Amino acid sequence: MLELLAPAGSMEALTAAVQNGADAVYMGFGDFNARRNAKNFTEADFAAAISYCHLRGVKVYLTLNTLLTDRELPAAADLARRAAELGADAVLVQDLGVLRAARQAAPDLTFHASTQMTVHNLDGVKACADLGLKRAVLSRELPASEIEYICDRSPIEIEVFGHGALCMCYSGQCFFSAVVGERSGNRGLCAQPCRMKYGWGGRADSYPLSLKDACLIDQLRRLKKMGVSCLKLEGRMKRAEYVAVVTRIYATLLREDRLPTPQERQALEDAFSRQGFTRGYFEDKTGPAMFGVREEKTPEPKELFAQARQTYVGQENPLVEVRFYAMIRAGEPVRVGVEDGEGRVVTAAGEPPQAALTRAVTAGQVEKQLSRTGGTPYRCAGVKAAVEDGLSVSLSALNALRRQVLEELSEKRQTLEPCRTGEYHPGVRYENPGEPPALTVSVQTAGQITPQLLALSPAIVYVPAEELSLHPECLEGLQAGTALGVIVPRVAWDRELPGVRSQLRRARELGAAEALVGNLGLIPAAAEQGFTLRADYGLPAFNAQALKEFKRLGFASATLSFELKLAQIRDLSKAIPAEAIVYGRLPLMLTENCIIKNRTGRCGCEGENVLTDRRGARFPVVKAPGCRSEILNSRPLFLADKPEWKKAGLTYARLAFTTESPAECVQVLERYQGKSGWAPAELTRGLYYRGVE
Repeated sequence: MLELLAPAGSMEALTAAVQNGADAVYMGFGDFNARRNAKNFTEADFAAAISYCHLRGVKVYLTLNTLLTDRELPAAADLARRAAELGADAVLVQDLGVLRAARQAAPDLTFHASTQMTVHNLDGVKACADLGLKRAVLSRELPASEIEYICDRSPIEIEVFGHGALCMCYSGQCFFSAVVGERSGNRGLCAQPCRMKYGWGGRADSYPLSLKDACLIDQLRRLKKMGVSCLKLEGRMKRAEYVAVVTRIYATLLREDRLPTPQERQALEDAFSRQGFTRGYFEDKTGPAMFGVREEKTPEPKELFAQARQTYVGQENPLVEVRFYAMIRAGEPVRVGVEDGEGRVVTAAGEPPQAALTRAVTAGQVEKQLSRTGGTPYRCAGVKAAVEDGLSVSLSALNALRRQVLEELSEKRQTLEPCRTGEYHPGVRYENPGEPPALTVSVQTAGQITPQLLALSPAIVYVPAEELSLHPECLEGLQAGTALGVIVPRVAWDRELPGVRSQLRRARELGAAEALVGNLGLIPAAAEQGFTLRADYGLPAFNAQALKEFKRLGFASATLSFELKLAQIRDLSKAIPAEAIVYGRLPLMLTENCIIKNRTGRCGCEGENVLTDRRGARFPVVKAPGCRSEILNSRPLFLADKPEWKKAGLTYARLAFTTESPAECVQVLERYQGKSGWAPAELTRGLYYRGVE
């Protein structure tokens, strides 16, 4: 059975989702979720929502899927404990530190891997299973073939997005809103920079980052056959009428096992679209056809939304199937029972029947009376009545017994199960190292590595796996004091993994001993070659608990999130050596859609590829592994003239070279080693002083 999961950004939207056929809803409770601008639920609202949903057979999933600081973790753990006590069916998480803290407070709670964890291959799903997660929400970029491969072999449930907004960047890997606008998408406050105007050649005259909404309405049979457990509808920021329209259509088609009518397709588009819909990712067909914008002055579909409101305002749709039983015998109390689909049974007894003076009650009359469940959440699926001849029972008595058993059944359905709870304990605190951090270097291309750079003896030089495999000559002049590291792609689908494994074997043969890994699904590919594992920024290290979890997973060090302030980094208890990026154009987006190819119509990364925004800022676009695109910040991060990075308790400080020439790479390293006074013409301090919301 394919579960239909609908968004609930407000109590009205929750009601709309439930009354229109959702099997489950997902919502935020408090401030720790990826849609902090939605009308998230207070504790009282959340308790009422769970009660409302459970009565009607609908599951409730709490979104706790943001990165949190150490100061926020106690409150998040308390929130998880309360969610467990209130009966939440599962909690979605992104941050491994949050998972660790929440588990202490609510050990029996079920956890799901949010799409923010960038789970996109089978090894990533298996890693989630090893973490005790019961479901993984896959990245929206995956095509049907990859989803099917994962479903066939997955040890846990798989959830996919079926309808709604698509992020241009892989979820969990977008830093655009944070770096440019100080509103972190990883902390629930994305400002949606992808919906703004950009362009090439210095003009912001188009929308190359604004994708149409996804729509898999005609793929439901295929998704069920593939073994997908849950289909998610996006839209916690959208109005309740939209939720009603979309949920009703998807629920109807799943129930009736059919394709949509032209009218249903049109209703979806009228409810909300950006110049139509796309299933480009699902069909493995990326390109310009996937892009669209919300057209200005799009009229509100007043009639459609008015009809939608009628499905849930003051309306109780019979969602829960029940079966009634009745026994009417002479000299015994009239007995009525009801049973729901989960095996809950309630019985009630009334006065004994009287001998019939005129017309005796029949089994058919009893069945008809008990089946009248209008105005309740229940739908009668059948009645079994054993009635002796010659007896009389008033209809009002039967009605009273029916009401009584249904009321008691409702109480049972809303009764909270006892659950274990605990206390969150941060644990032992680790002292910062006393020495300044050693400098490491990462490069975008092998050509940035020169004998002059290597002669400066950085502690580690990180080279992309593909570059190292293709250009081993870049290692000439490698100094004895410099370790060679390989950068593992942050994204590699299952069909790409054989190539990645081959590159990693070659890197190992060339002497690479360290592997910079930025995704759970790429750990096995690096570990099986015997590399020392180092967590890259794609695996977010935002708090001390995450560092402890990385240590447990076998990492020798971790790159701290560049959304943290230097003061927060300094105060972080570091269970393993910590690294931070202190120079370079920070990565903003990792995109499956190659925006360079979308621009030119052909495959080729040569030449200058720079996106310009409406303020004139210029964002370089470079090639990422797998023919993906990476958008970089318009200005390089520069901290060489600031003393705080040396006093933040870091073991390593990384200079991340991307668009720099070989000579510029040498120049920057010399500056950070104190051998020159060079500084870039334009620079940023990143978020290390200003922080993010």
